[in-house]
Amino acid sequence: MNSKMGEVVLVVDDSPESLGMLNIALNTNGYTALVALSGVQALSIIDKVQPDVILLDAVMPEMDGFETCIKLKALLPNVPIIFMTGLSDSEDVVRGFEAGAIDYVTKPISPDEVIARIKTHVETAKLAISAQDALDLTGSNVFCVSNQGRLSWATPNVHKMIDDIAGQDNSPWATLATKLAKWLKTDTLQPLKLNCFSQPIEIVYERAQDDKHLVKIAAAKAQKTAEYLKQNLPITKRESEVLYWVSYGKTSWEISQILDMSPRTVNKHLEQIYKKLGVDNRTSAAAISIRLLEE
Repeated sequence: MNSKMGEVVLVVDDSPESLGMLNIALNTNGYTALVALSGVQALSIIDKVQPDVILLDAVMPEMDGFETCIKLKALLPNVPIIFMTGLSDSEDVVRGFEAGAIDYVTKPISPDEVIARIKTHVETAKLAISAQDALDLTGSNVFCVSNQGRLSWATPNVHKMIDDIAGQDNSPWATLATKLAKWLKTDTLQPLKLNCFSQPIEIVYERAQDDKHLVKIAAAKAQKTAEYLKQNLPITKRESEVLYWVSYGKTSWEISQILDMSPRTVNKHLEQIYKKLGVDNRTSAAAISIRLLEE
């Protein structure tokens, strides 16, 4: 018996024989087993205790395993669910994955196989959670979704961002899921630009993570203005306006048209800018301005 392991496994099955056999196998291998005879009972249990992994029978009366899986994943998006099924039809296996399962084993159950699968998925889930915790600490804009665009997890930064821009949309994550699902089937090298909320956002693809996708909300670049140059350089308001347009490669004549002054006045402002910044020419002054505007 491995005394180091203390992970909690929730087994959901309407067969007392299966529950008894799995309970013995799990306890022998150092796991804490919780048992539920129905989907409703399973939902009641997770309200009190969060398991590390869930073994779920596909065929149960009233609420079947597929419906139960969807409800469990909505409440515990980071907990891996392994289907137990006697169904040989590949469509049912696919249906299990679409409901949110990460793996499946066929009945009659092999205890050794189940324990091996549990160990693998618990370790993978822990790594994912560690990575998520690290992202949370950095304030990253990363979140993880399924192939259907459904949210698996998101950093606090992302949750706040979506809440802030949701506007009148009471289910912004459902709105996002529809858009993301279509985008994930196309060219994810191109960012997904969305205008469905109170502010536009751009989502970029990071990488695949098992059967999930890590994506990121691109940070919006604030457009810096001439006022920013004035605040960070020893120049006047008018000089900052001239320097701002110099950084965009505008000639003195073009700047005079934009700022409604004569080209001669523009050049006088430039002379003062050169003295104050300790440079000799337009190119050097522009380099300082560009560096500030792009930093």
